[in-house]
Amino acid sequence: MAGRADSTVLAGARVVLPTGTVEDGRVTVEGTRIAGDGAGNAPVVDLSGHWIVPGFVDMHNHGGGGASFTSGTVDEVLTGIRTHREHGTTTLVASTVTGEMDFLAERAGILSELVEQGDLAGIHFEGPFISPCRKGAHSEALLRHPDPAEVRKLMDAARGTAKMFTLATELPGGIDSVRLLAEHGVIAAIGHTDATYEQTVEAIDAGATVATHLYNAMPAIGHRAPGPIAALLEDERVTVELINDGTHLHPAALELAYHHAGADRVALITDAMDAAGFGDGRYQLGPLAVNVENGVARLVEGNSIAGSTLTLDTAFHRAVTIDRIPIEDVVRSISANPARLLGVDDRVGSLEPGKDADLVVLDADFRLKGVMRKGEWIVRPEAAAD
Repeated sequence: MAGRADSTVLAGARVVLPTGTVEDGRVTVEGTRIAGDGAGNAPVVDLSGHWIVPGFVDMHNHGGGGASFTSGTVDEVLTGIRTHREHGTTTLVASTVTGEMDFLAERAGILSELVEQGDLAGIHFEGPFISPCRKGAHSEALLRHPDPAEVRKLMDAARGTAKMFTLATELPGGIDSVRLLAEHGVIAAIGHTDATYEQTVEAIDAGATVATHLYNAMPAIGHRAPGPIAALLEDERVTVELINDGTHLHPAALELAYHHAGADRVALITDAMDAAGFGDGRYQLGPLAVNVENGVARLVEGNSIAGSTLTLDTAFHRAVTIDRIPIEDVVRSISANPARLLGVDDRVGSLEPGKDADLVVLDADFRLKGVMRKGEWIVRPEAAAD
């Protein structure tokens, strides 16, 4: 059920603001925006016993609801977007997987139209510029070195909507590609990499600012050869993506990242594939067959983990209840930080007057009960029922 009121006051909940949590707080919505105090005779929705947090921002997502952002039709992509919105993700970047260059350029054109009409926040190219040593669920036959001319081709095809490229920056052309992306305001993310510690430091100095799903698809930390993980965690210029689904990371690894990087440098992502919000079964991730069993996606050939079936409401719930991360830190990681990285924090990522009325209502056990996007209920909490 969806609906919009010109002016509504959400009252009685614990509201997580940039300055901290407000007990018995109020959020006033006018049209599509969050308003300041004073709502006149606006109807009041009593959300006592609940939490209100900003809408989630997912900067790394390949699909959901049975739909792929890499290969689906426009209608299928919209189905995937709706699926994640129903789980609290009100701002979403569509991630592609490795494919032929011409195919990826064509997909960029299609996805850019959805960015331009406000359904997506941008495009993330994960591959083909990654290491065959750490390819994960990417077709090795289609991998390429990160030639700046080819990176530029995809940027141009995206018509200004490219937000991030994941690169194995140790490969030929990697550092030059990082510099190109940084010059154009596009995130250069280090991932699917076999880089050494020293090579990773060089890439960060060249302008790389994100670690693609930290720990996964990169060498483990060694006490003599610390590798990319140590370099990415220690540098204040880098934000680290974490997939908090209980499969990709041990809770101790997640706690290590929060402890060492700090909450302001963590972005919780899904890395979701088609099965997110849809169910077990056989799927395609680019050209590769994937089997999803008990919510875990693995390649049919080789058994490598192939993305996740995670939605951000589950990542939030795990972070607060299992990992015991303070809720204010989780909100930063799942909303404010990715919004800042994507350059959309003037509109989303926190509950502040003038920003889009994007918010999530959680019950006392941190289970999702309501989702509002631009003042419209995507999931209407019982208290707001007509």
